[in-house]
Amino acid sequence: MKVNDIAKQANVTGETVRHYVREGLLSPERHPDNGYQIFNQRDLERLRFIQRARKLGFSVAEIRDILAHADHGDSPCPLVRDLLAHRLPQVRAQITELEALASRMEQALESWQDMPDAAPDGHSLCRLIESFPECCPDTKEPQ
Repeated sequence: MKVNDIAKQANVTGETVRHYVREGLLSPERHPDNGYQIFNQRDLERLRFIQRARKLGFSVAEIRDILAHADHGDSPCPLVRDLLAHRLPQVRAQITELEALASRMEQALESWQDMPDAAPDGHSLCRLIESFPECCPDTKEPQ
């Protein structure tokens, strides 16, 4: 299979496949006559694995480590569990931060609904933003 063939079968772009090759996650053979990258069924399975791992939030570097364990015959499962156990609290904290941001945005839109637009005048850039409190009670930002 050529780049576009494997990409189509894995439902990704050709550039995604090329990126994973550059990152060392895929190692296609080279056609001896024209130098084209040639992928096989194992590469397709590996590409699908990479896509599943990305969907779970693993970085390219983490996937590289996971694949290295597997390629050396070691089970990557303990590493996978450890990575997710470490990442999950971070993701939950990000969700909390994003929910707080969404709340601030909603408050801002509500408070700005009846405010007129104004051009910068040398003292003010955007009165909407400047009217918003510097520190919000639902954040940990210093005043």
